[in-house]
Amino acid sequence: MSEDTDPQAAIDAQREKHAHERDDRVYEYAAGDEQEGIPFIGAGPGHPRLLTVAGKEALEAADLVVHAGSLVNSEVLDAYCDDAELVNSVGKDLEELVPLMRDGYEDGREVVRLHSGDPAIYGAALEQMDALEHEGVPTYLVPGVTSAFAASATLRTQLTLNETANHVAFTRPQGKTLDAEDDHIAEFVEMGDVTTCLYLGTHAVADTMDRLLDSGADPDTPVTVVYHASWPDEDIIEGTIETIGEKVETAGYRASALVMIGDAAAGAGYERSYLYGGWANSGENESASDD
Repeated sequence: MSEDTDPQAAIDAQREKHAHERDDRVYEYAAGDEQEGIPFIGAGPGHPRLLTVAGKEALEAADLVVHAGSLVNSEVLDAYCDDAELVNSVGKDLEELVPLMRDGYEDGREVVRLHSGDPAIYGAALEQMDALEHEGVPTYLVPGVTSAFAASATLRTQLTLNETANHVAFTRPQGKTLDAEDDHIAEFVEMGDVTTCLYLGTHAVADTMDRLLDSGADPDTPVTVVYHASWPDEDIIEGTIETIGEKVETAGYRASALVMIGDAAAGAGYERSYLYGGWANSGENESASDD
């Protein structure tokens, strides 16, 4: 790709290609396999020990790490990127990022793109990968621990619990980048047995809860907010749909918190699972016939 190539045109071309054929690498490699190209790595929720082994190895071998700024705990960079040039991607658009990574790769450098959490969850990774692939630069994903999983570990609970939460929704509230008709938080909460995990919505907790109340949601529904899950300054705020908005505003948090709506966050009200109950002792044929 030449310097004046439009990343949007590249993305459009790759998107059209995806609609008609699978990349052969889907069948050649599994997640975690070593591959050629630029890895798009999930840095995890914050704590350096929650970076995957594959992510750690790639960072330690990197010459150039393009990272997501303050969304990535600096302790991760300090621990694993001693020998790499660090470039903060905040404030840079695709027109700047894609040539930066392409040129580094074509110059023979070990380039890593480091996202926060898991790049598959609100990471905007695929558009970068598609733009690079269109230029002949191979890429691949290295998954990371997303903040919802770190939050549930901090809270010593599960996102799914028998008779409490059979489903999990990863979602975000309406705002500048999401139209009101695409905001389905109220629908998930209304289902009752869903743990609803809100990303990208710390700044709008109060407004989101007001909309839930207006939609008829039970004001006593538990809500737990975990700020900077697994970071040294991690903080937990607990309340209900009616009370949590004011509590978050009082704390002053505007970003980087995971909002968890539902009973599962407290680990309360669940029943013993079938997995380690009588079902576990039934014969294979019997369990199959019960489906």
